[in-house]
Amino acid sequence: MKQLTTTAARYFFAIPFAVFGIMHIFNADKMADSVPIPGGVFWIYFAGIAMIAAAISIISGKLVKYACFGLAALMFVFIVTLHIPGLMDPARMQMAMGGLLKDTSLMGASLLLAGMYDHQIKKI
Repeated sequence: MKQLTTTAARYFFAIPFAVFGIMHIFNADKMADSVPIPGGVFWIYFAGIAMIAAAISIISGKLVKYACFGLAALMFVFIVTLHIPGLMDPARMQMAMGGLLKDTSLMGASLLLAGMYDHQIKKI
């Protein structure tokens, strides 16, 4: 049971971020229009690479605390710049709400994992 709640849980959490990162890299041109700041494609690539790097970090168990803080910050940026403004547009409201709830949950889980790794580091 311990393996399920430690190693497997880390993999289940990290693998979707790797997939999201790959999707960002391969679909950057299609996603660039949704970036509300200049340099749209750059930010899509940046977010994709950041998600892949965080996934690798979490799976390998190296620098997990910092990777999770980075993911939480990235999710917060998505919430503030994409999902909350999307709630104001009736045509995008339903998708924005789904994204808002998903990224809020992922942000919370990232912070939880960062806190758990901080505790484990102090315990050793």
